[in-house]
Amino acid sequence: MLSRIADSLFWLTRYMERVEDMLRVARTHYIYSLDKNINSGTWKPILQVYTDLSEDKTELFENDTYAALHYLLLDANNDNSAKNIIQKARENARGVQDHITREVWEEINSIYHLINRPFVKLKLASADALEIIDLFLKHSMIYVGVAEVTMQRGTAWNVMRLGKFVERSIETLILTDKQCELHAYDLGKERDITNWRFLLLSLAGYEAYLKSYRSTKHNQQILQQVIFNPDFPHSILYSLNQIDRSLAILIKENSNPEVPELVRTFGRIQSRIQFMDPGSVVHIDIKSFFAELKRDLLDFNAKLKLLFFSY
Repeated sequence: MLSRIADSLFWLTRYMERVEDMLRVARTHYIYSLDKNINSGTWKPILQVYTDLSEDKTELFENDTYAALHYLLLDANNDNSAKNIIQKARENARGVQDHITREVWEEINSIYHLINRPFVKLKLASADALEIIDLFLKHSMIYVGVAEVTMQRGTAWNVMRLGKFVERSIETLILTDKQCELHAYDLGKERDITNWRFLLLSLAGYEAYLKSYRSTKHNQQILQQVIFNPDFPHSILYSLNQIDRSLAILIKENSNPEVPELVRTFGRIQSRIQFMDPGSVVHIDIKSFFAELKRDLLDFNAKLKLLFFSY
């Protein structure tokens, strides 16, 4: 597959995964902000994760729900707004229409035209904001389903899976790190599940947690779920295992001399998570652990791009 095509497919799915993650986080915080019995805090942590706003600009938006939602989802001046990301995804999809199904293209095109309709901005500024967020979250999940049932399991599919799970692993890591930062990285102090509920809801894992864990050691159990659980779709280990499967297929017939180094780089990341004692995570320097893991993932991403997508 030509590098330019592979690059477009890779970023297409990264962008769509990022939009879904952002929508789920925005939805969770918006619902929290409506409940006066919950100290939901401000939009500042979400703005710090998904934007590059200066501290002064963040302070302007952090207590203004509409301003924060508009900047996150619709602002044309925010390179990482959902609107701009969807536009980038559509541009990539349009360039690789011969490598994706008609249904995938039509769903991406539909989302693009929907987010540009005037009523979206009006409803986002009203009491119907949640309805709009849910509408786009629904379309994001429809896109995932359409891709799942219509794409052939060939090279294009595996490149798309790489993009999807590279993005998901990084997003899960960043959100978990931010939650621990809000706890001052003090995992020795046991916290109630309500202090972790936002993270679990943002990763679509609250119900799964309640069904799978019974003790009150929430710090350890929640980190076990979002980092080490191989069956939880938004855990870091789950994403790494999916990357491993697609990467193995893509390198099978690749004779590039850089392939072994890429495999070693990824193997070190996967093995570190796969064979680490989940119970030890509350006793280590979790801030440094997250920083090192993020650095390793970004290093792998850079080598992956150099090997498969440079042109």
